[in-house]
Amino acid sequence: MGDGVLWASFVTIGILVLANVVKMIPSILMAVLIHRLVSDKWQYWYRVLLVVPMIVPGLVSLFIWKFFYDPNIGILNQFLDATGLKSVLVAVDGVFGWGVFQEGLQIAWLSQPDLIIPSLIFWGFPWIGAVGVLIYLSGLQAIGTEIYEAAELDGAGSWHKFLNIELPLIMTQVRLSLVLLVIGTLQGFGLQFLLLGTNGGPEGRGMVPGLWMFNKAFIAGEFGYACAIGILLFVFILALTLFNNKYVRVDK
Repeated sequence: MGDGVLWASFVTIGILVLANVVKMIPSILMAVLIHRLVSDKWQYWYRVLLVVPMIVPGLVSLFIWKFFYDPNIGILNQFLDATGLKSVLVAVDGVFGWGVFQEGLQIAWLSQPDLIIPSLIFWGFPWIGAVGVLIYLSGLQAIGTEIYEAAELDGAGSWHKFLNIELPLIMTQVRLSLVLLVIGTLQGFGLQFLLLGTNGGPEGRGMVPGLWMFNKAFIAGEFGYACAIGILLFVFILALTLFNNKYVRVDK
């Protein structure tokens, strides 16, 4: 209970879980847009385009993102320099006194302690997960056309259809995605391991429970301690799953 690194890692993973919940929104919106396409042909091809990136191994995607954040040749810094957005960040830094963005110095996204968590949150942009979109699509396609016809007779617009028909009727799929998201985020550490190393980056800002468990087991050789962390993770995952099942209502 006195392990400061462990509890700090739970704070980090809590932030990432909340961020990932927000990152579900683009997938839901993408599924709705595909579902509303009139042409069945275009619906098919959009589904194919979503599945194609799944062929790429996850390890390759992680290394691409590591290159994306590279301070010298990374695409992100080149984009900020080309668009002048870096000057905006430097000006904002001057106002708030962060000491992170400085003129004439490349932004070290994975080396600056204060930028590590924002970098982990931004990872995967635009946050459209193929599996999530396909799950939501399956729920949307189960909605009967008579419901849409009734809504149109009542004068409902696109936004009202989304809020009052589509979103409530895919809450089963949303709840499933939430459970998978919580389990995957709490258990995962591959992203932090490949981007930041075994120590979670400078000052351990990117340390998560899974990575700390890996360190205890395979670096420190404390397998019993690692197992205890695993049991603690199980308790947290179980508690969040029960919370999700209780409060994410599926009233049709």
